[in-house]
Amino acid sequence: MDGALERSIPSDVQYIEGIVAEIVAHCTAVGFPPRLIARNVPVAVTEALVNAIRYGNADDSAKVVRIRARIDRHSLVVEVADEGEGFDLQLALRDPTTPERIEAEDGRGLFLMHAFTDRVEQFRDGDAGGNVVRLTVHCA
Repeated sequence: MDGALERSIPSDVQYIEGIVAEIVAHCTAVGFPPRLIARNVPVAVTEALVNAIRYGNADDSAKVVRIRARIDRHSLVVEVADEGEGFDLQLALRDPTTPERIEAEDGRGLFLMHAFTDRVEQFRDGDAGGNVVRLTVHCA
Protein backbone atom coordinates (compact mmCIF):
# COMPACT_ATOMS: atom_id res chain seq x y z
CA MET A 1 0.00 0.00 0.00
CA ASP A 2 1.80 3.08 -1.21
CA GLY A 3 0.02 6.21 -0.22
CA ALA A 4 -0.39 9.90 0.03
CA LEU A 5 -1.97 11.88 2.77
CA GLU A 6 -3.15 15.48 2.72
CA ARG A 7 -4.68 17.15 5.74
CA SER A 8 -5.27 20.63 7.12
CA ILE A 9 -5.66 21.17 10.84
CA PRO A 10 -6.27 24.22 13.01
CA SER A 11 -3.27 25.50 14.94
CA ASP A 12 -4.10 23.45 18.01
CA VAL A 13 -1.81 20.80 19.49
CA GLN A 14 -4.78 18.50 20.20
CA TYR A 15 -4.73 17.47 16.51
CA ILE A 16 -1.10 16.32 16.47
CA GLU A 17 -1.60 12.84 17.90
CA GLY A 18 -4.18 11.90 15.26
CA ILE A 19 -2.04 13.07 12.34
CA VAL A 20 1.04 11.28 13.69
CA ALA A 21 -0.96 8.09 14.23
CA GLU A 22 -2.26 8.23 10.66
CA ILE A 23 1.24 8.66 9.21
CA VAL A 24 2.63 5.87 11.42
CA ALA A 25 -0.20 3.57 10.29
CA HIS A 26 0.70 4.19 6.64
CA CYS A 27 4.38 3.52 7.40
CA THR A 28 3.46 0.30 9.17
CA ALA A 29 1.31 -0.81 6.23
CA VAL A 30 4.17 -0.42 3.72
CA GLY A 31 6.63 -2.26 5.95
CA PHE A 32 8.81 0.40 7.57
CA PRO A 33 11.28 -1.05 10.11
CA PRO A 34 9.92 -1.11 13.69
CA ARG A 35 12.58 1.31 15.06
CA LEU A 36 11.53 3.95 12.51
CA ILE A 37 7.85 3.46 13.34
CA ALA A 38 8.37 3.47 17.11
CA ARG A 39 10.73 6.42 17.41
CA ASN A 40 12.01 8.29 14.37
CA VAL A 41 8.78 8.97 12.49
CA PRO A 42 6.57 9.96 15.45
CA VAL A 43 9.22 12.17 17.09
CA ALA A 44 10.18 14.00 13.89
CA VAL A 45 6.60 14.53 12.67
CA THR A 46 5.41 15.61 16.12
CA GLU A 47 8.20 18.18 16.39
CA ALA A 48 7.44 19.55 12.91
CA LEU A 49 3.76 19.95 13.79
CA VAL A 50 4.47 21.55 17.17
CA ASN A 51 6.85 24.05 15.57
CA ALA A 52 4.34 24.93 12.85
CA ILE A 53 1.60 25.53 15.41
CA ARG A 54 3.64 27.26 18.11
CA TYR A 55 6.19 29.25 16.14
CA GLY A 56 4.91 29.44 12.56
CA ASN A 57 1.30 30.21 13.41
CA ALA A 58 1.92 31.61 16.91
CA ASP A 59 -0.80 29.37 18.41
CA ASP A 60 -3.41 31.29 16.38
CA SER A 61 -6.33 28.85 16.00
CA ALA A 62 -7.63 30.85 13.04
CA LYS A 63 -4.54 29.77 11.09
CA VAL A 64 -4.08 26.30 9.64
CA VAL A 65 -1.26 23.82 9.30
CA ARG A 66 -1.20 21.79 6.09
CA ILE A 67 0.32 18.31 6.06
CA ARG A 68 1.27 16.36 2.95
CA ALA A 69 2.89 12.95 3.15
CA ARG A 70 4.07 10.55 0.47
CA ILE A 71 4.72 7.08 1.78
CA ASP A 72 6.05 4.01 -0.01
CA ARG A 73 8.18 1.05 0.96
CA HIS A 74 11.36 3.07 0.31
CA SER A 75 10.68 6.36 2.04
CA LEU A 76 8.43 8.81 3.81
CA VAL A 77 8.38 12.45 2.76
CA VAL A 78 6.32 14.75 4.99
CA GLU A 79 5.73 18.43 4.32
CA VAL A 80 4.35 20.56 7.14
CA ALA A 81 3.28 24.04 6.05
CA ASP A 82 2.28 26.91 8.30
CA GLU A 83 1.30 30.53 7.69
CA GLY A 84 4.46 31.97 9.22
CA GLU A 85 7.33 33.96 7.82
CA GLY A 86 9.88 31.17 8.02
CA PHE A 87 13.23 30.91 9.74
CA ASP A 88 16.92 30.33 9.11
CA LEU A 89 17.28 26.54 9.08
CA GLN A 90 21.05 26.54 9.60
CA LEU A 91 20.78 28.87 12.58
CA ALA A 92 17.90 26.83 14.00
CA LEU A 93 19.88 23.57 13.75
CA ARG A 94 22.43 24.69 16.35
CA ASP A 95 23.12 22.05 18.98
CA PRO A 96 20.78 22.81 21.92
CA THR A 97 23.02 20.90 24.34
CA THR A 98 25.93 23.34 24.21
CA PRO A 99 26.52 25.40 27.38
CA GLU A 100 25.32 28.63 25.76
CA ARG A 101 22.09 27.00 24.47
CA ILE A 102 21.18 24.57 27.27
CA GLU A 103 18.78 27.01 29.00
CA ALA A 104 17.17 28.24 25.76
CA GLU A 105 13.45 27.65 25.29
CA ASP A 106 13.78 26.88 21.59
CA GLY A 107 15.93 24.83 19.25
CA ARG A 108 15.27 21.30 20.39
CA GLY A 109 12.53 20.46 17.89
CA LEU A 110 14.57 21.04 14.75
CA PHE A 111 17.55 19.36 16.36
CA LEU A 112 15.42 16.25 16.96
CA MET A 113 13.94 16.37 13.45
CA HIS A 114 17.45 16.46 12.04
CA ALA A 115 18.59 13.62 14.33
CA PHE A 116 15.66 11.31 13.48
CA THR A 117 15.34 11.88 9.72
CA ASP A 118 17.63 11.59 6.73
CA ARG A 119 16.91 15.10 5.49
CA VAL A 120 15.31 18.31 6.77
CA GLU A 121 14.53 21.10 4.32
CA GLN A 122 12.83 24.45 4.78
CA PHE A 123 11.38 26.68 2.07
CA ARG A 124 8.62 29.15 1.30
CA ASP A 125 5.47 27.81 -0.39
CA GLY A 126 5.11 29.97 -3.47
CA ASP A 127 1.53 28.94 -4.20
CA ALA A 128 -0.12 29.05 -0.78
CA GLY A 129 2.37 31.31 0.99
CA GLY A 130 3.80 30.35 4.32
CA ASN A 131 6.70 28.27 5.50
CA VAL A 132 7.25 24.58 4.73
CA VAL A 133 9.42 22.05 6.52
CA ARG A 134 10.04 18.86 4.54
CA LEU A 135 11.22 15.71 6.34
CA THR A 136 12.56 12.68 4.51
CA VAL A 137 13.03 9.26 6.10
CA HIS A 138 14.53 6.42 4.04
CA CYS A 139 13.73 2.82 4.95
CA ALA A 140 17.09 1.34 4.05
